[in-house]
Amino acid sequence: MKCVLCNGLLEEKIIEHQELGIALGKFKAHICKECGEAYFDSETVDKIQKRSKERGLFGLASKRTRVAQIGNSLAIRIPKDLASFVDLKKEQEVRIIPKSKNEILLEVV
Repeated sequence: MKCVLCNGLLEEKIIEHQELGIALGKFKAHICKECGEAYFDSETVDKIQKRSKERGLFGLASKRTRVAQIGNSLAIRIPKDLASFVDLKKEQEVRIIPKSKNEILLEVV
C-alpha cells in the first residue's frame, strides 16, 4: 500500500493514538515511512470512536458557534461540553492571542 499524501510506502505498526492530548490506547495502523501519516482500518476506527465517546471527547474538535454582539463588543459563545473539557468557568480570565487573519488562540489562564 502507498500513502495518499506523499506516495510513500506503508508499514504496519502498533501506535499510541491521542485525541485532544488524551491517550485513547494503542492500535494497529499503517504508517507511512516517508511522512509518518497513520491509516486505520474501519474496525480500528470504530474502536477509537467508542473510546473517544466514552471519555467525552468525540466531536469536541470540530464545534461551531456564532459571534454575537453585546453593546460595542463581540462575544463568542463556547458550547458547554467544550467549556467543561477545558474546565472554563464563568468570569474566569482567558488570554486571546491572534495567530493569523483566520485563527485565534484562546488560552485559559
